[in-house]
Amino acid sequence: MLPRILSVTAGIIAGLTILVLGLAVIAILVTYPRLPSLDVLTDYRPKIPLRVYTQDKVLIGEFGEERRSFTKIGDVPQLMKQAVLSAEDERFYQHGGIDYIGVMRAAVGNIVSGRTHSGASTITMQVAKNFFLSSEKTFTRKFNEALLAFKIEHTLSKDQILELYFNQIYLGQRAYGFSAAAQAYFGRPLQNLSVAEMAMLAGLPKAPSSYNPVVNPERAKLRQAYVLRRMHELRYITAEQYQAARNEPLRLAAANQDSSLPAQYVAEMVRQAMYERYKDGAYTEGFRVFTTIDSRHQQWAFDALRAGLMDYDSRQPYRGPESFVDLSKVDDADVEETLDETLAAVRDSGNMQPGVVLSASPSAVSVYLRGGRTLQIRGRGLAFARSALSERVTPVQRIRRGAVIRIVEQGTHASIVQMPTVEGAFVAMDPANGAIRSLVGGFDFNRSSFNHVTQAMRQPGSTFKPFVYSAALDRGFTPSTMINDAPISVDPQTIGGQRWDPKNDDGKYAGMITMRRALALSKNLVSIRILMSIGTDFGQQYVQRFGFESKNIPAYLTMALGAGQASPLQMAEGYAVFANGGYRTRAYFIDRIEDVGGRLLARTEPAVAGRNAAQAIDPRNAYIISNMLKDVVRYGTANRATALGRGDISGKTGTTNNFRDAWFAGFTPSLVAVTWVGFDQPRSLGRYGYGGTAALPIWINYMNNALKGVPDIELPPPPGIVVRPGAALRGNDEYYMEEFQRTNPQLSINNRGTVPGSGNVTPDETAPAEEAAPAGDAVENVKELLF
Repeated sequence: MLPRILSVTAGIIAGLTILVLGLAVIAILVTYPRLPSLDVLTDYRPKIPLRVYTQDKVLIGEFGEERRSFTKIGDVPQLMKQAVLSAEDERFYQHGGIDYIGVMRAAVGNIVSGRTHSGASTITMQVAKNFFLSSEKTFTRKFNEALLAFKIEHTLSKDQILELYFNQIYLGQRAYGFSAAAQAYFGRPLQNLSVAEMAMLAGLPKAPSSYNPVVNPERAKLRQAYVLRRMHELRYITAEQYQAARNEPLRLAAANQDSSLPAQYVAEMVRQAMYERYKDGAYTEGFRVFTTIDSRHQQWAFDALRAGLMDYDSRQPYRGPESFVDLSKVDDADVEETLDETLAAVRDSGNMQPGVVLSASPSAVSVYLRGGRTLQIRGRGLAFARSALSERVTPVQRIRRGAVIRIVEQGTHASIVQMPTVEGAFVAMDPANGAIRSLVGGFDFNRSSFNHVTQAMRQPGSTFKPFVYSAALDRGFTPSTMINDAPISVDPQTIGGQRWDPKNDDGKYAGMITMRRALALSKNLVSIRILMSIGTDFGQQYVQRFGFESKNIPAYLTMALGAGQASPLQMAEGYAVFANGGYRTRAYFIDRIEDVGGRLLARTEPAVAGRNAAQAIDPRNAYIISNMLKDVVRYGTANRATALGRGDISGKTGTTNNFRDAWFAGFTPSLVAVTWVGFDQPRSLGRYGYGGTAALPIWINYMNNALKGVPDIELPPPPGIVVRPGAALRGNDEYYMEEFQRTNPQLSINNRGTVPGSGNVTPDETAPAEEAAPAGDAVENVKELLF
């Protein structure tokens, strides 16, 4: 009886087995032809983000929904491959795409448990799922995944499959692929990771959200330990490597820094330009954009602008903490977690890191910093914020427990600082072709993405005067023209408003003064008289040669004092005309665009001075103005720049009405740089708001680095210039256009008579007169000046 039962049972099992196999074969025959084409694998085109680089190939920006960086499998370190195989599929190079034992084990486990919680997927099966299938845990999906894995194995080589896996798998932090993950988590390429870091990444594919070292460092360490143990058991690493990796502390890249080089404003300019050209494809096609930015110059500009703005702000009162977190309602066990969450929501700003105050007294402040570090601040580190430690100030202004403040550490010393409310801009460019070498559009891009270099239209103040002086040279004036620096009153109809009684910034008047000295001392009344003489309409038309638009420069006498509007970039382009010998070059920031394979797609062909750029002004005019602007540095309002110890620097300070804008624009024959300081909502900068005190130090700081090791460039006068030895300030040579120099006595622009529309002009009898130029010096070829 028993043999018959066993025989029947065996027959039933055999029959069922044959039936199952038959059904499986039928399912395979029906399903296999319907599987998706593998073209997406054989012609793999991942969504690679737009990447922006400096001219010296430093990454400054990355834009795209997915962080990707395609890496050929041959460029992946062997230990990285072994770490992944240890964690995901140790028999990858032996099986045919399906680990049958693992699949059966997972199936049995799912049947017993009644849930589909285990899949035993090989790397090939994961590739099939990532490219073609959903993540639902069903038998149908698993069956299709197995068939696709079989198809993939018969179409691609093992290395090709592994390459797809390494570049496609999602690993958290918006990172797809191990190369992108290495940058996202550790800020370094795969080739530079340690064994411990490779093991950390290798543990992510199983569950990126659960084993993310940024979000769950403890879980991530446990998963890392498992991967390291498997690597050791498979003899991929030695016992010494295993122990060293187990003990290596976790060092993650700063999560709130997109790039080590602070060039976010430039990167955003590129993003906008690329979207304008390629629309949404800009973020997925893997374009590589190389800018004209020099990484060294960019860092110098960033540091100089921030130092200048912080220096200005340090002269203002401490405004109090940025915010507060109420720790009194938090259990002691949860305090550290609350502090970490609070700081995670606050971004670093350069070297100004946020901290939460744990305790505060007039003599010491204890601060909790990111990463669980506690810092004690005493002595001079409290000096700036000492007023906020007093019980007399309001709770909102007081530094107390729970206050979020800013800290700067310098070596072993730490100080309380604050984020400046004042803003600034800095741009430097090559005057020969307009290539921008550095650009910083504000104090902190994360605080405000408004680009003050390109978007801020502000009054340029006295930095605009050289363009008016250039117009005067075009009409026959020379640096030796004598002009009366005396008070004047202008009727409303002349300036399109109410009566105007302009004054010099220092309230002093020099009487008859040469045009050269007037520019060096930035005499407002002289600039106005010059514009009166040449005419506001001519002046407005003339300055368009430098790139200024007539709508922003009204044809009123206030133009002489820079009452129009211009951006720092427009000012840089204008000063480049003086620096390059009179040519109009346009600023540009994109050098070239390449595709993901490095093929050149587009390149900027700039207008180059002396080659294909338009001649904006007479080269002699440019030379003379540049020479006059050297005296602004040597003897005038920009005298601080002599600290650079150079003889080829020209420049002009600028301060607008009520100290709302502070400027300095300066150049050498090889580099033009402009800096601006002011508030977004225009208001007075106060007594520290002069161009020479707020803006010039920033420019000097930058140039001290940019010109280090660069020899002085002394350009010879262009043809058609007459040199008068010792006729300029302090016995320096004077320069004239040959057609505007004579031998008869010099004429001068004085203030006698009546200017149409300006009323009577009363001379200042008490103002000291400038010493008259010797007979025989240059004489102005100008008509009756109506004074």
